[in-house]
Amino acid sequence: MGRKKLPLWTIVAADSRRARDGRYIEKLGNYNPLVKPSSVDLNVERIHYWLAQGAQPSDTVRNLLSREGILLERHLRLKGKPEEEILQAVTEHRERHAANRATSAKETPKIRRRNVLDEEKKRVARQEADTAKRRKEAEEKARLEAEAAKKKVAKERMEAEKAAAEAAEKEQAASASGDAEQKDTVKETPAARVDAAGQEASADTPEEGAASASGDAEQKDTVKETPAARVDAAGQEAPETTPVEDDAPEEKAEEKKPKK
Repeated sequence: MGRKKLPLWTIVAADSRRARDGRYIEKLGNYNPLVKPSSVDLNVERIHYWLAQGAQPSDTVRNLLSREGILLERHLRLKGKPEEEILQAVTEHRERHAANRATSAKETPKIRRRNVLDEEKKRVARQEADTAKRRKEAEEKARLEAEAAKKKVAKERMEAEKAAAEAAEKEQAASASGDAEQKDTVKETPAARVDAAGQEASADTPEEGAASASGDAEQKDTVKETPAARVDAAGQEAPETTPVEDDAPEEKAEEKKPKK
């Protein structure tokens, strides 16, 4: 039944030799799949009658009868269960299937697209949250590393300053000790140095004194040496010559003297 894009179904009892949409014996209900959840209107007493007559439901009709609890009711009656127990079991069965139909309602393409978009938005939001979390963790890690590096540099600077201060103290102490020694050396008087020199001179041996005196005499002789003496000394090396010009006048003077 129905029209294009608006199907409606009728549940009937028909001869199996007839066509699906052909002549039927009795109408037993309606089925509308377009509403959410789908609605089913059944004539329960006539369905039980035809089932008792040996009618075999099709697969679709069997699913509908099972969902509505009609097959369960027939099964319990065949077992001889009391009506109260059958009614309670059928009620619980229908409530359970109604809850399932409410949670698993058939989705239209529009609803499906909307659900897909919602899922995509949720996925993107989760991804952005994860990215922000990782970025925050990386920034926190970088901050901690920077603080650790600053502390390390400050510690090294303090150690270097401490070492420099200790070296300066040691250098100052060494300089102070050197100044004290220099002051002791400066405070020594010239008289003391003269006395020390005199003590050293008196400590010399007589031989050293004689050698010193002879050395002074030689120095004086060297100073008093005349150029003629130096010439004579040079003449000892050169061939000896007789100064004729100087001696000849003296000999002539001796010859002129009268003989006694």
